Amino acid sequence: MRWSVILPLLLAAGAALFAQQAMPRMTVVEPTNGKAGDILAVTGENLAKPPVEKVYLTDGKVDIEVQVTEQAATSIKFKIPAKAKPGRFSLMILTGGKDPRLIEQPVKVTVEE
Repeated sequence: MRWSVILPLLLAAGAALFAQQAMPRMTVVEPTNGKAGDILAVTGENLAKPPVEKVYLTDGKVDIEVQVTEQAATSIKFKIPAKAKPGRFSLMILTGGKDPRLIEQPVKVTVEE
């Protein structure tokens, strides 16, 4: 195959990869449980704005937006809302940008009474 064919394909593939924004990923939440009003800290990658616009607690049926108190590239601190009922919840994020998406994260929080 000739370079005149391969080079444009490689450049297009590289541009597509560069244009894609890295997906946010939460890996650890500490502490793993708390009561309404408690502040919890999540660590991971690509957690700053605009990749992460909002954070929610979700049980798969009900999504409750949490108040983010601090947000950086590798961490988010949030407050458990008063309306959160006791139970086990996943964290879910709303991404920013042209195509916002809700993405459930692989970390869990237990809300206590």
